[in-house]
Amino acid sequence: MTLLDSVAPLRSRLQESSTAWASPDPESLYCLALSHVPRLGPALLRRLLMHFGCFEAAWEAPTTALLEVDGIGLLLAEAIATVRQQHQPEALWEQHQRQNPHFLLWTDPAYPRLLREIPTPPPVLYYRGNLDLIQPPLDAVAIGVVGTRDPSPYGRRWTGKLSGAIAQAGYTVISGLAYGVDTEAHQACLDARGKTVAVLGTGVNVIYPPQNRALYEAILEQGGLILSEQPSGTQPDRGSFPARNRIIAGLSRALLVTEAPGRSGALITAHLANEFCRDVYILPNSLDNPKAAGCLSLIQQGAQPILGSGHLLDWLRQLPPLDPQSQPLIPSVVPSQEVEEAIADLSPEQAQVYALLSDQPISKDDIVEQSGLDFHQVQIHLTHLEILGLAEVLPSDLCQRC
Repeated sequence: MTLLDSVAPLRSRLQESSTAWASPDPESLYCLALSHVPRLGPALLRRLLMHFGCFEAAWEAPTTALLEVDGIGLLLAEAIATVRQQHQPEALWEQHQRQNPHFLLWTDPAYPRLLREIPTPPPVLYYRGNLDLIQPPLDAVAIGVVGTRDPSPYGRRWTGKLSGAIAQAGYTVISGLAYGVDTEAHQACLDARGKTVAVLGTGVNVIYPPQNRALYEAILEQGGLILSEQPSGTQPDRGSFPARNRIIAGLSRALLVTEAPGRSGALITAHLANEFCRDVYILPNSLDNPKAAGCLSLIQQGAQPILGSGHLLDWLRQLPPLDPQSQPLIPSVVPSQEVEEAIADLSPEQAQVYALLSDQPISKDDIVEQSGLDFHQVQIHLTHLEILGLAEVLPSDLCQRC
């Protein structure tokens, strides 16, 4: 019997059949209301909390006080004021609950503690399925598996073997429901009668790619979990997928990259996992295989090559236990006095991207055009800047300084 089989449901009120949320606490109410402000993302929302001490005070603060928060300029302060004039928090809550009945907020005690620790946790996390998989103690055994959307036969075969072994050992497999490695990882976990978590870049009720509908349904039928930071009905957008990678990395105790080319979303996830102090493992491959070039490059950054299923499980058994008392409310922000040090440590390309940002939103396409970098490089550098609390990635491929 594995740990997954032996643990009883931990929070039945939060499962999909729950009808809770009738009486939200004030902090949850105002957190959700502020999350409806356009261009106010996780980093800036966190700065508001740290500046005012609570979300209610941030919601009620005059525009002049909002301008005192690092990264909030006149346009964003006016956007906050507009939302306050047009909406009542209680009405927003009721409307949101009708449209998205199953969600967690930063302020909820059941918000995943591992995700809470990353620099930019989603203020709102939507779900379908078994939340126990990201709650203590099961969160201690969640392993991310990612890679290319077009793996070689070798990559497919070993992704299946390793993911199946991970599931049979009692670990939860986390991936992104994309083509290729993600699909192989989820399916192998299900075939091993294990539990898996799919993190989407769309709303939890929008299946992308649509060809994975049967896999999506099988995950739910077998006691798995579907997660997203996007509200119900959100359609695919290329800017949302790199952002969802931080959720995969944040929820995972360790990350396995089985096959990835030199430029891929899997490498973004690996870089994020490294930033979040997660162990990163890679599947060795041939130097002649361009689809594995990214994996091999990760070795230079400290990733551990694995020599088979048994070797991987040996490493996973050595993961330190999580502190059961570790549950900070909100991760700390980068203090203002350390911003200059963070900027000084940027690579030349990261500094180039940062220099193009201001407190006025700019599109990623404009950054690509002005910097001369390709879109994938800009995505990676913006993600790094966001982790440091120096940039905020907004909807519709817009971004600005924090």
